[in-house]
Amino acid sequence: QVQLLESGGGLVQAGGSLRLSCVASGTNFRINHLAWYRQVPGKQREMVATITSDENINYANSVKGRFTVSRDNAKNTVYLQMNSLKPEDTGVYFCYNWNHNFWGQGTQVTVSS
Repeated sequence: QVQLLESGGGLVQAGGSLRLSCVASGTNFRINHLAWYRQVPGKQREMVATITSDENINYANSVKGRFTVSRDNAKNTVYLQMNSLKPEDTGVYFCYNWNHNFWGQGTQVTVSS
């Protein structure tokens, strides 16, 4: 079955960087459309970035110019490079596979001021 395993979260000071990774298994990764979402307690999960199988990319306005989504089909992995992090970027970041409507378990990102 499909599995998504995120990693790379942690605690970072404002202005710092983190790179999240999401490794997929049990799927034909090359044809998958993927996304990163984030959620904070009490709020709805929000889209951060999407990347289609042919690498059309979309970002939330709040992260444009700071975050970069990419994929490596040879490694079945999608990445989220996060630069110039702000405290409001704090949350649990989830990897999402559109083809299978499947979520990863999430990785916590905390940005201190």
